[in-house]
Amino acid sequence: MKQITGIIFLCTLILAGFACGNNSGAQKNASGQISISDTAVIVFSEYEHDFGKIAAGEKVAAIFTFTNAGKGPLIINSVTTSCGCTASKYSRKPVAPGQSGTIEIVFDSSGYNGPQRKTATVRSNASQPYVLLQIKGEVVQIP
Repeated sequence: MKQITGIIFLCTLILAGFACGNNSGAQKNASGQISISDTAVIVFSEYEHDFGKIAAGEKVAAIFTFTNAGKGPLIINSVTTSCGCTASKYSRKPVAPGQSGTIEIVFDSSGYNGPQRKTATVRSNASQPYVLLQIKGEVVQIP
């Protein structure tokens, strides 16, 4: 019985390895070698935005601009925020090489006080598949 369980476990690991494979957008060239020359490369103009002082209850938004500096189309798969107080907006259309796009991160300061730092994780098919964006500010009570 232990031997069958071990074989099933090993098969599961092998299948997981194939499923996870190389999905970074790299492709094989004519000689069968993996080439990253055709992959997308995501470059942001800034990776952190500081709102400064934010009035409690105010909703503020930061727009992060990125460029596809690679040679293949860039596809943003998801933007995941660190808490329910932040939301993201972005285009699901592929971004051609040399073109730009934006990701908007909105922070709702309701219920918060003092210094705040929130993150958004951008997942794409770029050579660097995960990029971390940050927003920060100080929520102040307005009398």
